[in-house]
Amino acid sequence: MNASSAAAAFERLRGSLNIGAVHAGARRPFKFFVCGDPALLGELRATLLAGHDGDSIPPEAAAAFETLDLQRSVDSSDARAVVCVARPGDRATLPLQRFTALQLPVFVLILDPAATATTGPTQPPPAGGAEEYVVDRIAIETLRGRFLPHLIECCKGIEVAVGRRLPALRDTVAAKLTRDAALSSLKVAGASAVVDHIPVLGVVLGAFASGADMFAITGIQMTLMLNIGATFGRDPDLSQLWELLPVVGGGFGWRALARELSGFIPVGGIFIKAAIAYAGTVVVGEGVTFYYRNGRQMGVDDAARVYDEAKATAMTFARDILARFRGNGDGKNGAA
Repeated sequence: MNASSAAAAFERLRGSLNIGAVHAGARRPFKFFVCGDPALLGELRATLLAGHDGDSIPPEAAAAFETLDLQRSVDSSDARAVVCVARPGDRATLPLQRFTALQLPVFVLILDPAATATTGPTQPPPAGGAEEYVVDRIAIETLRGRFLPHLIECCKGIEVAVGRRLPALRDTVAAKLTRDAALSSLKVAGASAVVDHIPVLGVVLGAFASGADMFAITGIQMTLMLNIGATFGRDPDLSQLWELLPVVGGGFGWRALARELSGFIPVGGIFIKAAIAYAGTVVVGEGVTFYYRNGRQMGVDDAARVYDEAKATAMTFARDILARFRGNGDGKNGAA
């Protein structure tokens, strides 16, 4: 997609973008319950509340962390998780059953200076469940391992509001928004490609689907751009999209990406189309995140890195899906 075709797509999609929904999402209420060792809790608050302009912390940001007092009645409305900070020797005395009774995900963050690596589960805790995360120090670098991504996973629907009020979490929020949008693009492209490869449906719907999927994917990417902008404190409006036109246009080698993937992915059109949609949306999300984080467009080296990572991710995805597809096919043939 070059700049002129991207501009045409923008014009076509202007009326379909729900700016009001982005505004509303950026202002949704939320809070996290926090508890545990007072000194560590102070460190955690300071780390997660860092990044605001000036010396003061906005009241709405400070209110995002509510100290949990189980001796009083607890209002869990708008609460998304419980975070308990402790030292290794405190594990046995934590009242986890009382925390999980709130029916919220419980994150037990253990500070162990002797730990050689940050550790945590592969999945975030479910509502009413508890999981332990170990770090050697409380810092954004260590928390970004699994703790923060999992915490944001528990914030479905309020991710933008979390990033807007808590600058330290913006990169993590933007990464989740990008991943979710990439998966949505993949599903649209995959469904359209399936239609294209079924003879009867292809004759009846093929032309419509081929145009409609590009329209839908472009809409997903434009909404992603607005959401990332809102995450970084920008009020969403269409002028942002024009400002970021080169990101969605030819600046990141869309045509080259499609050509390379078509040559390397060892499978037919369905998987190629889905992989390109996924990788292209990742490129858009990372490019926009870079722009808002650094106040400038990516340079050649940065763009090349994102391009190569997106291509590698898409190829790995397509090969994994192909292996599963062939495995299922072999199983069916064997059963027959």
